[in-house]
Amino acid sequence: MPPVPLLPVAEAQARLLADLRPVAAERVPLAAAAGRWAAEDVIARRTQPARNLSAMDGYAIRFADRPGPFQVTGESAAGRPFDGVVGAREAVRIFTGAALPGGADCVLVQEEVAREGDTATMIGEGPRGVGGNVRPRGLDFAEGERLVRAGERLTPARLAVAAIGGHADLLVRRPVRVAIAATGDELVAPGSAADTDALPESNRVMVAAQLGDLPVDLVDLGILPDRLDALSDAFANVDADVLVTSGGASVGDHDLVQPALKAAGAQIDFWRVALRPGKPLMAGRLRGMTVLGLPGNPVSAFITTLLFVRPVVCALAGASDQLPAPVTVPLGEALRANDGRTDYLRAELRDGRAYASTIQDSSMLRTLARSTCLIIRPPHAPAAQAGDSAEILLLA
Repeated sequence: MPPVPLLPVAEAQARLLADLRPVAAERVPLAAAAGRWAAEDVIARRTQPARNLSAMDGYAIRFADRPGPFQVTGESAAGRPFDGVVGAREAVRIFTGAALPGGADCVLVQEEVAREGDTATMIGEGPRGVGGNVRPRGLDFAEGERLVRAGERLTPARLAVAAIGGHADLLVRRPVRVAIAATGDELVAPGSAADTDALPESNRVMVAAQLGDLPVDLVDLGILPDRLDALSDAFANVDADVLVTSGGASVGDHDLVQPALKAAGAQIDFWRVALRPGKPLMAGRLRGMTVLGLPGNPVSAFITTLLFVRPVVCALAGASDQLPAPVTVPLGEALRANDGRTDYLRAELRDGRAYASTIQDSSMLRTLARSTCLIIRPPHAPAAQAGDSAEILLLA
């Protein structure tokens, strides 16, 4: 039987994301929408600012009346506007954010005013023209304008603009339900007594933490034994949008995840991707769930979660941009030529340059823990020298 060809990373990502549709939408209060993705355009329900406002503390005047003197006839403060109209050679004391009174067309800043009693005189250069030191109505946005696009993430600033735009709640996608399981008879719970043949399980907490900033409801399926019946029964009863397993994703005698998924009714789309580390990645569908079988190696599981699990969750959560965005930096030292797989080298950023870890063995989790980025080496990339540009993925 010929070997299964390796699928390029970009093609595997495209196949995985192609048919995904966002989960159902729900309307939630602004505070609950933080970190979600907008399920519809957020349209301004009001104009901001709603009136011409002063940008400075000073005096509202008519530009044509400079340099005065001006008769001070009242005061305008934020929330307490002056009710009258500014006439010829009149001024109204005004404060930052206050409504510009009728008749006035600029603001004379207080540092350029000499005042005695109710008489104010300009002593500096004054405003540069009509509209000087004034924030005009609609400077930020007008009613009916789009404030946030559907598919954009609701960051703190976007929540603020939605609030000032007149919204108390927003339509977002419900949290994505993600079930996570580890497989392997050698695994034991972290912190439990273990003999030399047992291995503390680390992938579930790591994958969950990698999804921690996303709108997810996590379901911990625990550590599943290397038994076909136990695995297939567990998979048949999962109720989630995404099922993530780690370990047993290859096709060795003890790699039972794929046959267990098939026994539970899953269809496998692909496995074996042309990347390092993480080649034995498996993807498929089970009763409407997206299934991702990650390698058991923790470093490989980390890389495949970053490249595949997170994008799937983002797509289901309604994100318009789902894949991690690389940035370009210079290399701190030379790198050898690459083979036919995309390589993700654990590295550190120092003084704006990326330095790959000396040993890239995929079993070394501490190296990953010390890394601040991954250097992306495309297939068949030639040798690179210090100072050459390279794309990296930043790590939190």
